[in-house]
Amino acid sequence: MNQHIDTVAVDDNGNRQARQAAYRRASWPLNLTPASVGYLSQGHGLILGNERDVRLAARALLTQGMTSLTLLFNEPIPPSTTPPSEGDDDDERLLAETSGLTHHRLTREQAASLRLEGYLGRFRVTLHREEGPLDLARALADRDHFDQILDLGETPSLALELPPPGYVATRWTDPQTPSRLEAFASLIGEFDKPRYFQVHQALCAHSASGNVGCTRCLEVCPADAIQSQRSRVESRIEIDPYRCHGVGSCSSACPTGAIEFRMPESHRQQATLLAWLTAYREAGGGQPVVRFVASEHVPPDESPAGHVLDVPLEELGAAGHDQWLTALAGGAAEVRLQHHPDMPARLVTFIDDQLTQAHALLEALGHPAERISVLNVGDATARDALPAHPPLLADGVWLDGTGKRDRLNQVLDRLATLGQQDGVRYAMPREAAYGGIAVDTQRCTLCMACVASCPTPALAAGDVSPELSFREADCVQCGLCADACPEDAIALLPGFLADPARNQRHVCHAEAAFDCIRCGKPFATASTIATIKAKLADHPYFAGEAISRIEMCEDCRVRDVWRDMARDPESQLKV
Repeated sequence: MNQHIDTVAVDDNGNRQARQAAYRRASWPLNLTPASVGYLSQGHGLILGNERDVRLAARALLTQGMTSLTLLFNEPIPPSTTPPSEGDDDDERLLAETSGLTHHRLTREQAASLRLEGYLGRFRVTLHREEGPLDLARALADRDHFDQILDLGETPSLALELPPPGYVATRWTDPQTPSRLEAFASLIGEFDKPRYFQVHQALCAHSASGNVGCTRCLEVCPADAIQSQRSRVESRIEIDPYRCHGVGSCSSACPTGAIEFRMPESHRQQATLLAWLTAYREAGGGQPVVRFVASEHVPPDESPAGHVLDVPLEELGAAGHDQWLTALAGGAAEVRLQHHPDMPARLVTFIDDQLTQAHALLEALGHPAERISVLNVGDATARDALPAHPPLLADGVWLDGTGKRDRLNQVLDRLATLGQQDGVRYAMPREAAYGGIAVDTQRCTLCMACVASCPTPALAAGDVSPELSFREADCVQCGLCADACPEDAIALLPGFLADPARNQRHVCHAEAAFDCIRCGKPFATASTIATIKAKLADHPYFAGEAISRIEMCEDCRVRDVWRDMARDPESQLKV
C-alpha cells in the first residue's frame, strides 16, 4: 500500500481537466458578509525615537495631512549623528520647522518604563511610576488616546512579529521609510476588517476549578492578541479582534475546537477538500497532491501541474495537521505546505511543530512521513513533482463528527484502517494533544474532581456505581484533571497510542458504594469516607459522636444536625 509508484506515464492534461471538474463541484467556502470590527482614526499621531530622527519624520509628515503630531524622545541621538545645534544651518531649519510641535524628552529610567497598548484609533501610552501610571496622551496632547504611533527607535517599543494596526516601526535610514511614512499618513478615517475568530468558552480547556490547563493558543499567536483573563475563580481565553491579524495558528493549535476560524470554519474546509478529491478521482484524475497555500501569496500567473490541487487559505496557519491528514485520508497521495516570504517566525515554528506531529502520527499509523512535506518559496520543481507513493483508498470517507476532535478521530481511524498499528505509544512534541493518564488506585478516592474539571468526554463517572472511566481518544493532555485531584492520584502519559484501545473506554478505578448508616442510600465510596473522617477528625463540628455524620448522606446529615440543635439549642455556639 505504501510502495513507490511508476512516475513515467502521466496525463497532465487529463489531470488538469479533472482538477477543474473538482473546483466546479464545490467552490472554496467563503464568508461573503463576515462579522467585522471598525477603527476610527482622527490623525493624532505620536512619534518615538531619538530627537533628530523624530523631528525629520515630523517635518516629512507635516505636509501629509496629519491632524496633530506629538514628539517623544525616548532614545539618545547616536554618536554618529550630530545633534541639532545653533551652528548648523540644517539643524536650525529643522528645529524651526518643528518648533511648534509638542515634544517631551524621557530620561533613561522613564524610557524603560514606557508602555504601549491598543490599536489604530485607541493607543494608550503610559509611564509606569511608583505613584501610578502617567497617561502621556492626556499629559502631552490633552487627549484620551493617540490614534497612530510611528516608532523610529533602534529597539521598537512593541517587539511583536505582527504589531497592531496603526503602529509602524521603522528606522529613519531605512530605504523603505518614505513609503512607510506615506502609508502612516493614510491611516486617517474609518476602517474595518473581519472578526476572524469566535471563542466557544464551553469547549475551552484553558481553566477549571481555579487551575490553568491548556495554553496552546497563547503560545502560537504572533500578534499577542490572545490573553488569559482571570476572574475571581476561573480564567478565560479572550481574543482582541482589533489586534488579531487572522493568522489562524490559534485555531489550528486548539485541540477542542474552542477557537473557531471563521474565514471559513475548519469543518467547511474539510468537507470541501474531501469533495474536491472525490470529484477529481471520479473525473479520472490521478496521483493527486494537495498544496496548502496562503492565497494572497500565489502569483497570478502561476500554473502548477495538473495533479496539484491548491487549498487557498487566508494564512497558512489556518490549517493544521488535522486538515493535512484529512487530505490523505480523502485520497491525496501527498500534502505539501507552501511557505511564503512574509511568514512570521512564530508561524514558521508553529508549522514546523504541526509537521512534526503529523509525521509522528503517520509513523504510528504505519504510513511514510514523507507524505507531508514543506515547499520552499519559489521551488516550482518540488511543487510539481509527482508523489513517491500512491494515494490511499478513499472510498466512503465522510466526516460526520460534530466537533473538531470527533472529526480528527475519524480521520485517524481511517488512516489506522489503511495502515498498521503496533500497540506502541509514540513520542510526540511537548504541546501535542495526545496521550493518556495513569490513575493510582491506592490514592484515588473517586471524588470525581477530575471529571468535573475535564473539558472533554475523556473522563466520566459511573452511572450506577462509583467508578472512574477514561477514553484516550478524547484526551487533549491539558492537565486539569491532575491539578484538580486532591490526592495527587493522576499522572499524564503523553504520546500517541497506536492501538485500537485508544478509542475504547475503560474503567480506571471502581469501588463498592458506601451506604448511609441511617437510610441505607449509597452516596459515596468507602475510601472517600475514610479519607474525610481522617481529615476532619479534629474539627469541633465533628467532635464525639458527631463524627458519624460523615457516614450519613446529605439528607440524613442535615436531619441529625437539626435534632441535635433541638435537644441543645446552644450547641452551635460551642463550635
